[in-house]
This record gives sequence, C-alpha cells and structure tokens, in this order.
Amino acid sequence: MTDQLELVHHHGDHLAVSVAGGTELLRYVYRPEAAWEAPKPYVHPLRTLAGQVVTDYRPHDHRWHKGLQMTASHLSGQNLWGGNTYVHGEGYLALPERVGSMAHAGFDEVSVDDVGARFTERLTWHPYGGGLWAEETRRIEVHDVDPADGSWALTWSTAVTNRRAEPLRFGSPATHGRPDAGYTGLFWRGPRAFRDGRILGPDAEGPELMGRQAPWLAYCGETDGADGHATLVFAHSPGNDHTGEGGGHPAHWFVRDSPFAAVAPSLAFHEELVLEPGATLARRYRVLVADGVWDRERVASRVGAFLW
Repeated sequence: MTDQLELVHHHGDHLAVSVAGGTELLRYVYRPEAAWEAPKPYVHPLRTLAGQVVTDYRPHDHRWHKGLQMTASHLSGQNLWGGNTYVHGEGYLALPERVGSMAHAGFDEVSVDDVGARFTERLTWHPYGGGLWAEETRRIEVHDVDPADGSWALTWSTAVTNRRAEPLRFGSPATHGRPDAGYTGLFWRGPRAFRDGRILGPDAEGPELMGRQAPWLAYCGETDGADGHATLVFAHSPGNDHTGEGGGHPAHWFVRDSPFAAVAPSLAFHEELVLEPGATLARRYRVLVADGVWDRERVASRVGAFLW
C-alpha cells in the first residue's frame, strides 16, 4: 500500500517530500553552508510516518554531521567530510586548506506520481582550491509508504565520475591508521536519544558489526518527545557487489552506538578505493524508515522482498 506523496521545491534551498496532508518525511537541503563543514547537500530532518525525527543536525561534537549525506573523508589528500582532518601520528588537525565541497549544479528531474517521489541531481566535487575533481549524478527516491506496516523507503543512487587527469583515492581515517574509523561514503547520524541503541545484522548483533560485511544493517533507537522507538534499515543493492567477490571494491559497515549513533556502508574501511581518470563509481542503497522495534526476522523478511 502506498499513500500519495507531495513534493515541494523551495528553489535555491531545499526539496520537501511529505505524505499528502500529513508528515513531512524528509527535507533535502542543497543550499551551501559553512566552508569549514565541507558544504554538501544532505537530508534532515528525516522522519518516520508517525513524525519522529531520526537524524541529527550539527551536533555539538561534530558540527559537520548533517542527517544523511554523501561524504568523502579522505579523498586524494582532501577532506570532503568537514571539520578536522585525521593525520596519522598527529591525530585530528585543523587543516582548512584540505576541506573541499560537493556543490549542487542542478536538477534533471523532480517528479511525483502514484508510485513515489523522486529527484535526480547533478553535483560537482571540489578540493579546497576550487578545481573540478569529480562530477556526480545522484538520484533519491521515496516510495513504498505503508501506514499499516509503519514504514517507508528511501533509495539513494550515486554515480561519481573522476574528472582529474590522475586517480582519485577514496580513503578514511582507518586507511590512514586510525582503527575502526572507516567512515566515508553515505553516512547517517542518528539523534542524541539513539545513543546505545540496538544494532542488528543478518547473523550478528551489536558494535562487533563494525568493519564487517553484510547485505544489510539495522539500527533501533528510542525517540525523544514521544514514547516509542524507531528502526532504520540500511541495505546494499545487489548490484553494489559489496563483498568484492565479483571484482568490485569490497564495502564494510561503519557503525557506532556510542558516543553517538552512526551508520555508513563504508567505501573504504580497510583499504583505499582507487577511481581511475574518467572512470565512474556507482553505488545504490536503500534506507527503510520504520516506527517501532523491528527484530532480525522482520528486517530480513522485508529486505528479502525488496525490488531493486
């Protein structure tokens, strides 16, 4: 069952997708923000059908954490993540000359129908000096809104093409020497109330899922402002070849429940991903946003029924 959706474009600022006459499910903000925070578009707030906010924005510990966003923490010596840069042997340093950006260049499609809402965006990736390093085509789809199930789905597709004359090297603090700090790529920061939530994978549970491979990962937290819980499920498209068995670069989960809630299907957890000149890195992910506590069996059943 899918309720009708509404999509409103506030030109130059953001797009908002709502259930018709009801909850705003997400706001996609594409206006540029503070240079120190590596300006880039992001989703915040992200809400359940019951209206519970399940993202954080500019928290006191990491001002550059903004909801759900595409990041690149270590990219050929530049930081398109924001804030301090990790340097092996020295820790996190304020290096503004390394902080780049992902800039909105335009929308090729903004549409809504009985199936869902969607928009396709063109972006350009830049180092601190402003040169063109990459072009990205990003598509975000909102679909499968199911009030009876208390859930809805977001599909995030990205294709990044290297426009340099040399390889782009995607890394993370982990590839630069900091253990278990493999954050890069699509990154979710949960609200403060989600700290110490429950982390589930297909065959494991808890923080030990850090750095491991799995087709999906779920995070359940308790909401502020109203009694209840929410569950988010993050899933790889089968086309991602996240294990690397088909020759692609393997992906591993970055996940924390303390000191804050965060999930990322890391592009470069244990080793760098090298993108040759002119080559395109394509990934597709799904985020299921649900009210309530979902157990492993329910999550696995829903993920198994996904149509990609």
